[in-house]
Amino acid sequence: MTENHDNVLPFEEGKSDPEKNELVHNSTNNPAADARLTETLPTSDADNREPQNDVVGKQHELPTDKSNILERLKNLAAGQSVPTRSEVESLKYAFYKLRSAETEAQKAAFVEGGNDANDFVPDNDPAEDVLKTYLAEIKEKRAAQAALEERLKEENYEKRLSIIETLQKLTESTGDFNKLYKEFKDLQQVWNEAKPIPASKEKELWKSYQYYTEIFYDLLKINNEFRDYDFKKNLELKTAICEAAEKLVEESDIISAFYQLQNFHQQWREIGPVARELRDELWNRFKAASTAINKNYQSHFEALKGKENENLENKNAIIEELKKIDYDVLTSMKAWDEKSREVIDLQAKWKTIGFVPRKLNAQVFDEFRKLCDTFFEKKSHFFKEVKDDMEHNLLKRRELVERANAMKNSEDWKKTTDAMINIQKEWKTLGPVPRKYSDAIWKEFVAACDYFFEQKKKKFSSAKDEETVNLSAKKEIIQQINNLDTSLNANEALAKLRELSEQFNNIGFVPFKEKDKIYKEFHKALDEQYDRLKVDRTERRFEEFRSNLEDISKSDNARKLMMRERDKLIHIYTKLKSDLQTYENNMNFLSISSKSAGNLLKEVNHKIEDLKNEMELISKKIKSIEKTINNL
Repeated sequence: MTENHDNVLPFEEGKSDPEKNELVHNSTNNPAADARLTETLPTSDADNREPQNDVVGKQHELPTDKSNILERLKNLAAGQSVPTRSEVESLKYAFYKLRSAETEAQKAAFVEGGNDANDFVPDNDPAEDVLKTYLAEIKEKRAAQAALEERLKEENYEKRLSIIETLQKLTESTGDFNKLYKEFKDLQQVWNEAKPIPASKEKELWKSYQYYTEIFYDLLKINNEFRDYDFKKNLELKTAICEAAEKLVEESDIISAFYQLQNFHQQWREIGPVARELRDELWNRFKAASTAINKNYQSHFEALKGKENENLENKNAIIEELKKIDYDVLTSMKAWDEKSREVIDLQAKWKTIGFVPRKLNAQVFDEFRKLCDTFFEKKSHFFKEVKDDMEHNLLKRRELVERANAMKNSEDWKKTTDAMINIQKEWKTLGPVPRKYSDAIWKEFVAACDYFFEQKKKKFSSAKDEETVNLSAKKEIIQQINNLDTSLNANEALAKLRELSEQFNNIGFVPFKEKDKIYKEFHKALDEQYDRLKVDRTERRFEEFRSNLEDISKSDNARKLMMRERDKLIHIYTKLKSDLQTYENNMNFLSISSKSAGNLLKEVNHKIEDLKNEMELISKKIKSIEKTINNL
């Protein structure tokens, strides 16, 4: 047989290599190997633990408006390839940067309009729901890619098995050793270039490969000079690995040390054997350093696991606080603002708490996020209703101011007094207006009314006695409301309350210093009865509207006022209908089979239902106005 002078030498026959019997590997012998290394604190999108594979610093040309961003994300989600994390994160950042700029502009306009910045609530952005949906699709695509990679690892495993089977046949062959050795070197090259396989199968597979490699070396019987040279070279390389591993034992970055150790193990496998008399000593040295690093790694994650359980308790405590929120008692802007500060404090506290066990992280964060989203959606809905009511009340009050100014110089005392009383009654039935207009419009209204009655007082000095009588009459009606017969059914009780309200409103003026007090007592008594009768907010709003409508119908220009009110309601109805169309159109974006689409669909459906209810109430008001106009 021709002697082959390659640089790979055989082991001595009849002896085994301890390196093939034991290898400390990353996840096989280390219970902490599957522990979570890092955790990213969740934001408006959810907690994402996918591997960071993008090239650091890679830049992407970003769209300058949200529609283009959504279109880009849509294309990325629908494309064949998996988009890089840096590109997706850049688009997400660009979207929220634009969203933040819009919100700041809205807030600036809100404050510039004379409002308190603390009262600002940004408009809901339907595009944000679409953004979250595309991000969820991309995340699912990454998960599919990971599954594909695992499948490829299984295929690579089968390829490596084939290499071992071929290597086994070489050890059993009696052919030309020069040809066999060439085939053996080719197999080594193919093995070293082979792709990754499942970690759970890596150790046993490597043992089989090492076993047949050693048999082949023993069979080749290459001359001792080349063998000793190869052993010496391998000894130098493995000694350097031992020294590097021993330094890693003292490395402060335990995670980095652990992963560097995995690279050293891979290099160790790829380096050939050393002289048999040195193998045990050299392997034990490397194994000792590996064991120390693995123990540090395991201790690190055991300590981290204990802290994660404590963090889980703290985060669950915050979730329980959010669940205890009683939305039924949040009936005023002040109450909502106070509760908002509490929720924001809980959110800030959440951010200070560290990681929780990985298997519970997504579940805990999703529950926390949904509770926070529910709170702020309910708050936004409440403030929107209050804002719409205030705008409506402001329009009505301005109409009353115009009427009061038009009548204040009249000397038709009886007719004008009745008209002034009617508009004052109507004024009292109206709710609050935006704060920046409240004082000015009130002063203008009071000035017009006071001017007329001062002029009348000069003519009728006996008016004071009449006002005292009116005050007594109104107190009597309030007493009747408070003492309303509780045996009456709901319809009878509501009819009686409407009758007493009409009597109260038909009574003339009371002493000026008493009018605010008696007005508050009157409405307090009505509210208590409405609460007892469980009249819901929508029905109460309609009852108040119908009562106001009856007062308007008694005025001189009733038809004009009613037509103006009808036109305003039609305008509001058209705007709500447009909003409804927008949400229904957005449903097309959400009609997709992703895991996160279900919750978004429920939220959008809830908003659509609220808009339909509000449109139904406005429609009832319009019909009531038209019926009253026809009866004039």
